[in-house]
Amino acid sequence: MDYKILIVDDEPDIVSMLASFFSGKGYQALTAHSGAEALRKIGQTPDIILLDINMPDMDGLEVCEMIRDRVSCPILFLTARIEDADKVKGFSVGGDDYILKPFSLMELEARVCAHLRREARHKVDTRLKFAGDLAIDYTQRQLFYGKEEISVTKKEFDIVELLSQNPGQVFDKERIYEKIWGYDSEGDSGVVAEHIRRIRTKIAAHTDHTYIETVWGCGYKWNC
Repeated sequence: MDYKILIVDDEPDIVSMLASFFSGKGYQALTAHSGAEALRKIGQTPDIILLDINMPDMDGLEVCEMIRDRVSCPILFLTARIEDADKVKGFSVGGDDYILKPFSLMELEARVCAHLRREARHKVDTRLKFAGDLAIDYTQRQLFYGKEEISVTKKEFDIVELLSQNPGQVFDKERIYEKIWGYDSEGDSGVVAEHIRRIRTKIAAHTDHTYIETVWGCGYKWNC
């Protein structure tokens, strides 16, 4: 499969280098030099996005927040430096990973391939309906209550998928983080609780049934 990769950075040399590298690896490289240009390129449905955080007109966090509810593909932030608080913010707006500059092209390619493989695995599942009117479409990666779609971000759906496919099994925050974000991600498990809080809020707008149950001192489990 020929994957499309969108490379967004305000440094032309970096964009050119990455576009040349990934084109040589068989990818279709789409490029943008600003946040505004990235928004225009989203319509070409990339399979993965490399997104610089520190851009002058609109930073990568703003871009990610604007597109995440409409774009489900992995978003990997590129940044020269990052604080823990910034990592949490990046994950909370829908980012999937951080790549610190300067980076090894081999490591970057490995990260990209790992995220694409994870996406491919998501697409082999079929729709499965759970208790009441809640339904999870694993193929389209959508969550429904009755006929209404519950809008969730990519990472929120990943958590729902993990827990719902293992009903009754307790996952602690660290294990959820490792499975969803990966062992080599630059964040920490503290972001899991914020994602679960947001999932619960969205489901609670439709029903008072608690699908994600907290097992105090242990973690979380799916309660169908």
